[in-house]
Amino acid sequence: MNITVVGTGYVGLVTGTCFSEMGNKVTCIDIDQKKVEALKNGIIPIYEPGLEPLVKKNFELGNLNFSTDIKDGLINSEVAFIAVGTPMGDDGSADLQYVLAVARAIGKEMTQKLVIIDKSTVPIGTADKVKAAIQEELDKRGVDIEFHVVSNPEFLKEGAAVNDFMKPDRVVVGAETEAAFKVMRKLYATFTHNHDRLIEMDVRSAEMTKYAANTMLATKISFMNEIANICERVGADANKVRIGIGSDNRIGYSFIYPGAGYGGSCFPKDVKALKKIAEEHGYKAKLIESVEDVNDAQKFVIANKVIAKFGEDLSGFTFGVWGLSFKPGTDDMREAPAIYVIKELVKRGAKVKAYDPKAMHEAQEFYLKGVENVEYVASKYKALEGADAMILLTEWKEFRSPDFMEIKELLKSAVIFDGRNQYNVFDIEEEGFEYFQIGKA
Repeated sequence: MNITVVGTGYVGLVTGTCFSEMGNKVTCIDIDQKKVEALKNGIIPIYEPGLEPLVKKNFELGNLNFSTDIKDGLINSEVAFIAVGTPMGDDGSADLQYVLAVARAIGKEMTQKLVIIDKSTVPIGTADKVKAAIQEELDKRGVDIEFHVVSNPEFLKEGAAVNDFMKPDRVVVGAETEAAFKVMRKLYATFTHNHDRLIEMDVRSAEMTKYAANTMLATKISFMNEIANICERVGADANKVRIGIGSDNRIGYSFIYPGAGYGGSCFPKDVKALKKIAEEHGYKAKLIESVEDVNDAQKFVIANKVIAKFGEDLSGFTFGVWGLSFKPGTDDMREAPAIYVIKELVKRGAKVKAYDPKAMHEAQEFYLKGVENVEYVASKYKALEGADAMILLTEWKEFRSPDFMEIKELLKSAVIFDGRNQYNVFDIEEEGFEYFQIGKA
């Protein structure tokens, strides 16, 4: 099939590349000329395992192209994905200006029957607005072209997005007509040999499914962090509790690890957006509001442990931080706990030596830009040289089995704050460390 994908961010680039890998002809559109030229030269704007070689391969084969002109993509396309950002507004709602701008551009340039697919995470009712925007532009042109607007939310995990797209556990399609469903079945045929994976529903239910899924996962995280905080106060061990409840297959082990809170591009934004959607329809979503409140507080738990150990005045103290991204396998720092922990420490006079395998550029240029007393170093052990304590905030694989004897030699004092509960408390304490976890007194 001939496919247009508007937006070369995380979702758009993965979507376009994976469709091109299956032999489709894909044109990815972006208004950023520098970004488009970089992509043509094999320079990928995001870190996502496995994505770069697929982009280079399919660009060289001619299956994948990049352009700033939406007309280039729409000339022969049967489907057009809208995969642009929906940033969070001041009130927590999703900003649709970019989605609707693309819709209007499609209406101005389309010349033949087209299925327009909302891939961005958008509020319920967005498909109606996209449809109206396109129709308005067609009316201005005085042309009558058949088109269908479909909701096809993404369920990609950063760090595993390519595999998630290639082997989806489900593909949700919301449409109004059988003609649109037929095109979507054809589009995803190579990914859904098992037809149970393609789930058809109405458009609004599809739009809601994305918010409901992310909020459910965020709820599990905040619930477990709430339990961990109670465990600390009553003398229980949250890690043992996690094993005890995770063995119940109705609950499972996924998303019930105590930690420093969730971050990233989806959970924080989508929880806020769903809460706002509920408010706009006269419903106060108390549980969803609590999920957000627990997470906001959780990002300060490790900083509070450091302060409890070393005091409110951290002048003269240096802390070695392992991990900046909100989770391993990505350079994404949006709402990452590291941002909050580091700012709390330096605000009290501390110095920070930070290391992350992929996210240090993001930290320096965006999320911690201008924050003083933060030094970025080339290795995990370099971050610990002369530090008063080690703080683990992202569970990258290279942090899982470190040399604890070397850590002890590098640190001024044998103290570890573990914001991801990576290590066995007994092993660490046997090595002579003072060890602080989440969910254990």
